[in-house]
Amino acid sequence: MQKPSQLQLLVYRRFLEQFVVFTDEQWEIFCNELQLKKIKKKEFLIEAGKVCNEVAFILRGAIRYYHVKDGEEITNYFSLENEMVSAYKSFLTQKPSAAYIEAIENTQAIIFNKSSLEKLLEDERINMKMERFGRVVAETVLCCYDDRVTAFIIQTPEERYVSLLESGSPILTRIPQHYIANYLGITPVSLSRIRRRVSKPNTGLRFAAS
Repeated sequence: MQKPSQLQLLVYRRFLEQFVVFTDEQWEIFCNELQLKKIKKKEFLIEAGKVCNEVAFILRGAIRYYHVKDGEEITNYFSLENEMVSAYKSFLTQKPSAAYIEAIENTQAIIFNKSSLEKLLEDERINMKMERFGRVVAETVLCCYDDRVTAFIIQTPEERYVSLLESGSPILTRIPQHYIANYLGITPVSLSRIRRRVSKPNTGLRFAAS
């Protein structure tokens, strides 16, 4: 891995400033621990059964989270640019992850690892900011999980699809449709039927290929 460029670091800093603001001195300390990671399509950021030691910030690309049950993949979530990615329970507990986190496009990410977090939590110049950083990641993961569980409890697959459509999320145009169907808990054929029912003529919306 290599060091991120100044432009890439600026993108990351602006993202984090929504939650935690570093002084220039603190930012320099933090940046010394960051690395740029390139993940090719179909490669894993983390595999089930392995301990996750990284928190990643996506600069470019797309990531899929999934579990495997009885030999079948169950897609849990997608992450795109300007989002945080981690099997965070594994990161915190240092126990093996139950999830796979896979690149579904060639992806570039800024990586911050577990040993760096522990190191900076002992550094009085920055430790309070790193505690806040850790909470931000935890809150992000918790909110995504809560949204996912709530949607499956109270919404039909069609309602979940419409919610994605109305959100304006690029997921529907970036992610292959068989992954979208798996995420919604339906077959690709059922997804096609839903799309026909809810699509409006001449919307100009183009979907990713299966």
